[in-house]
Amino acid sequence: MGFALSNMQLISPAFDHGEAIPKKHTGEGEDVSPALSWSGAPSGTQSFAIICHDPDAPLVTDRGTYGFVHWVSYNIPASVHNLAEGTEDYASGPNDFGNQGYGGPMPPEGHDVHQYYFWVLALSEPPELESGLNMWQLLERVEPSILGMNRLVGTYERG
Repeated sequence: MGFALSNMQLISPAFDHGEAIPKKHTGEGEDVSPALSWSGAPSGTQSFAIICHDPDAPLVTDRGTYGFVHWVSYNIPASVHNLAEGTEDYASGPNDFGNQGYGGPMPPEGHDVHQYYFWVLALSEPPELESGLNMWQLLERVEPSILGMNRLVGTYERG
């Protein structure tokens, strides 16, 4: 399938698509993940993954990757269609702060507004991946099994 948007929908009660992420969910606040819910998973979905990535971060690695990874959560069973605020359930991988789990938006001082892409991926594989995969490793592993995906984009500018 590649990485094409599907009919899935991803929403949060904390912010709407294209709007500011509340400080509570950032590195300047409580730094807890926002609640998320999704619908419209394709037939055959066996698990989900959630990623939060800031493509506006001016970071390029020697591997050719770019941006800043804030959250990698996966092995979410197909029966689950929402994550509670601050959840630590399911497998997680490292964020670019060097921690496991969620690390909220906190662009470098002096930067303008950054966009944060919260992705939901519907996978045809059961939730059996080993814990600790970073975003790039996860994407490499699951790409052949992606049935659908979509995103919720929030913004944040450091105060």
